[in-house]
Amino acid sequence: MFPMLESERLVLRELLEDDAQGILNCFSNEDVLRYYGQKPLTDKEQVKNIIKNFSNNFKEKRGIKWGIELKETNGIIGTIGFQDWSSEHKRAEVAYALLPEYWGKGYASEAVLKVISYGFNELDLTRIGAIVFTENTASNMLLERLGFEKEGILRNYMYQNNVPYDTNVYSLLPNKS
Repeated sequence: MFPMLESERLVLRELLEDDAQGILNCFSNEDVLRYYGQKPLTDKEQVKNIIKNFSNNFKEKRGIKWGIELKETNGIIGTIGFQDWSSEHKRAEVAYALLPEYWGKGYASEAVLKVISYGFNELDLTRIGAIVFTENTASNMLLERLGFEKEGILRNYMYQNNVPYDTNVYSLLPNKS
């Protein structure tokens, strides 16, 4: 069963076909994609296939992707999840994206904290990683503020609009105090 998570202002829930337009709005937005390393999505059928892939990844324990929704409204404002999830090696990478009108309001931090807690406490992860474009100042600062440690730089690691970009590699280990 897909886990629904709640924080003070957010609901993190399974993405459904009804979310196709919201996902399309997010992942066709140039500002969102500037540091995401993927081509813009172009139509709802493409998005519906992606939603099916998310569902299969969860069933096969390879990844988990939540839609981020404000408690007082319907419709997603972004996505967050774990990719490259390995139960065997107890690790996953966190990735998130929000529509620009929701940037700078603390929603990303709130969602990341909830997902980190779920990863360590429910999935028994011992490492949560993140790969972030070096130019993505806001995301780099968010991860460092939440305790992620920068491990290094992967040179020419991701492409956006056919241009190679360096990325920072981060990790967070559970606090065993």
